[in-house]
Amino acid sequence: MMNAWRYGSLAMLIMIGTLLGGCQEDDSAPSTLAVDSVHKADQGWPRTLMTIEGPVTLERPPKRIVSTSVTLTGTLIALDAPVVASGATTPNTEVANAQGFFRQWSEQAKSRGIKPLYTTEPNAEAIVAANPDLIVIAATGADSALPLYQQLQAIAPTIVVHYDDKNWMTLTTLFGDFLGLEQQAKERLKTFEENVAYFKANATLPPQPTTAMVYYKDNTGANIWTKASAQGQILSELGFTLAPLPESVKGDISMGERSDIVTVSGERFPDAVTGHTALLFSAESEQVKQVMSNGYLSETAPVLGQQIYAVGNDTFRMDYYSASNLVERLANYFVNDSVAHNEH
Repeated sequence: MMNAWRYGSLAMLIMIGTLLGGCQEDDSAPSTLAVDSVHKADQGWPRTLMTIEGPVTLERPPKRIVSTSVTLTGTLIALDAPVVASGATTPNTEVANAQGFFRQWSEQAKSRGIKPLYTTEPNAEAIVAANPDLIVIAATGADSALPLYQQLQAIAPTIVVHYDDKNWMTLTTLFGDFLGLEQQAKERLKTFEENVAYFKANATLPPQPTTAMVYYKDNTGANIWTKASAQGQILSELGFTLAPLPESVKGDISMGERSDIVTVSGERFPDAVTGHTALLFSAESEQVKQVMSNGYLSETAPVLGQQIYAVGNDTFRMDYYSASNLVERLANYFVNDSVAHNEH
């Protein structure tokens, strides 16, 4: 009986949303518009974003955005986008607070009254109940609500965005263009680039090249960031040189056919640590001791030279906040007068 009521209730909400929301696709949008590109009318509105599911048009700036992707929420918050609710991850962990929001932007979410919709498993009723006028879905990843797309796009304009093939800066520009928040996007990127420029001008880098990795806390291996990763791109921009990975250790790709991470373990682990310095992502300072005491790595250059640095638990997913935190922590290590963190 309860399940019947739930599905009936959801169907009614979808029917009402269909009547109120109207069509979100714009047949007048340029047929040549590429996926993840935005077309703006000469007067600014309407605006059309081409998604993998087709074009989505907004007649005016949205006022109640629901993000079903906790990864994308941080970028939206940094733009001052009117996010009212967001999907969440497992709460009370090293990376998430009691609401399941990432710690790097959880205070901003709290101050703006953003509500958690659900934990990990997308819930269509919770999304509908938030009364959105725009819904944001990640195309891939553990926080993707793509299976609900057909239901949700009947409620409100619904965009599907890839974050696995873009860095946070590209996403910032994309959302800024589509939501009418271009100025906010420019300001965030300008602030970040100023901090990067300060770091490059004032930092004394540790011995190069650098192995950047997410170290397994059971001491058995790591995920190594590649040049294609958002983390690798930021490090390169800061002046670090990513250490090359031998072909012999490239057999395992983490999370499918991703190009940003290579998984190494066991006897292959030390062969993958080819840098003179190691940066530990998703890690705090206590993990440096674990790496230093790992027998597999005892003969690697970072251990022998004691050039191992933890850059924070919030550095697995990159957004404006975590990227800014990363630059600040690296500055604390390698710049005498550290970069001032511009809290937004």
